[in-house]
Amino acid sequence: MNAGTTGAAKVIRARWVLYTAAVLAGGVTALALLGPLFAGQPAEQVGGPYQGSSWPHPLGTDGLGRDVLDRVLHGGRVVVGLAVGATALATAGGLVLGVALGSVRHRAGELLMRVVDVLLVLPPILLLLLLATGLPGSDLAVLLAVALVTTPTTTRVVRAATHRVARADYVDVARARGDGWWHILRRDVLPAIARPVLAESGLRFVTAVYLTATAGFLGLGQPAPAANWGRMVAENLDGATLTMSPFLAPAVLLVLFTVSVNLLADGIADLLARGGAA
Repeated sequence: MNAGTTGAAKVIRARWVLYTAAVLAGGVTALALLGPLFAGQPAEQVGGPYQGSSWPHPLGTDGLGRDVLDRVLHGGRVVVGLAVGATALATAGGLVLGVALGSVRHRAGELLMRVVDVLLVLPPILLLLLLATGLPGSDLAVLLAVALVTTPTTTRVVRAATHRVARADYVDVARARGDGWWHILRRDVLPAIARPVLAESGLRFVTAVYLTATAGFLGLGQPAPAANWGRMVAENLDGATLTMSPFLAPAVLLVLFTVSVNLLADGIADLLARGGAA
């Protein structure tokens, strides 16, 4: 097998992985967003604790006798919604800060970047706990906490990309020509950093899903009886010896969603890199 055939096989395999990841991520997203439309009341007690699978309750009941399928269909929207919102805020904040810090030529930019680096050193879970517990029982607090935790990494990536572009020869020519910085930013800088920003957004989304689910597992955000995939795992671990579906179903969906989005983000980043190289 020659190098050309091997390279073509790798491209085909990468595309299949990308398509499969897109289908899985899209399926879990659709389930999370549209599931409540087809579910009953997630807080309603319909049987005894930890009953097994039956015709009216395919996934059985949880520790409080609530239908697991109904809670699964209701519990994904908050995880996906908070992750999307946090990623959007982190991308917007990181883009503004990164462009501003990457455009500064004097040492003030380096000093300000050191402040951002301090947040990178701190454990994300610790920051999430400190920030989200300040407003107990609020999904908005979780959203803001996850956004703040993930913004420093985006800021560093955007700052590095902006720093490289801002010192390119064609930007110096534009300055010498008398173009204003806003004009240079809109015409030269932002298009040049679009690929790394998009790739970074995908990776940050994976982190946001992980942190949002962790927040639910730790009991942060809207309290019970509201359904949350992360909280469902924590609530039903005690009954694992009786029936596994109450904690296994949300756990499998979280793992499937995180892995598929991660593969999708990697695939899109690879396509963007190939496009840039071409």
